[in-house]
Formats: sequence, C-alpha cells, structure tokens
Amino acid sequence: MIKSPALAGHIEDETHHLSVRVYYEDTDFSGVVYHASYLRFMERGRTDFLRLLGVAQGDLFDKAKEEAGAGFAFVVRAMGIEFLRPAKIDDVLTIETRTVEVKGATMNLAQRVLRGEAVLVEATVRVAFVAGGRPMRIPDALRRIMTPRA
Repeated sequence: MIKSPALAGHIEDETHHLSVRVYYEDTDFSGVVYHASYLRFMERGRTDFLRLLGVAQGDLFDKAKEEAGAGFAFVVRAMGIEFLRPAKIDDVLTIETRTVEVKGATMNLAQRVLRGEAVLVEATVRVAFVAGGRPMRIPDALRRIMTPRA
C-alpha cells in the first residue's frame, strides 16, 4: 500500500481510494448530492491517483512544453456514468480510481463512488493526452506507471 501524509488517499491493489465528505455546497435544495458534484469528486480522485504515483501534472506540463513547444493536458474524452443510489449531506464517500487500459494517446479508467460498502456511482472514463491541442502519445515513463499489472 502506498501512503503519504502530504498526499490525499492511498493506493491498494492498484486502486486509489480517496475519502470525500459531502458538504452543503455539494447538494441540491433537498440535501441530496447534485449530479455534477460527482464529476468534481471523481476529478479529485483521478488527480490524487496520479500524484500518489509520483506524477505532478504541473511538472509534466512544463516538461512537455519544453520538449514539444506546447503544454500538455489530460482531457476527458468520454465518460459513462451510472447513478445507482443517492448520497446526502455529511456522508463520507470513498472515490475509487483504477487504470483499466493504457493505449497510444489515451487511457481508460474505472471509477466508483461508495458510501461504506454501498456503490452509489459507477463511471468509465477515457482520458486523452494532448499537447498543442493535438493527441500525443503518452510518455513511456507515465505509461509504465499507469499500466495495470497482469
């Protein structure tokens, strides 16, 4: 298990686990989590997953800018979401993120939002690696870190 007090969450069995508390600002008028809030929770999960793997997006941006003459970005290319159960104000949720597959310029991730053992949301996410607005092959170092073990 990879843990660091300065970083959010932990990685266990190639899955990143991030705890998130639901605040008033995350809910709609009825106290239920607004659907778009799950997108923010999952973005935090993906970002902290990379950080725990030793990938600081700001550093990669600067390196790609030096090498390619343009900054890189990870962009969400596609996302499929199933909302199974609601979360409510003050719930503590776990955001799980794991790599499913790494291809040329994209990687596919699976994410889940849980409250205890109950799965509330399931998502598949295709993330593209781009530089200068064009797809760019994911660097080998990042590919090695992100590729799931068989």
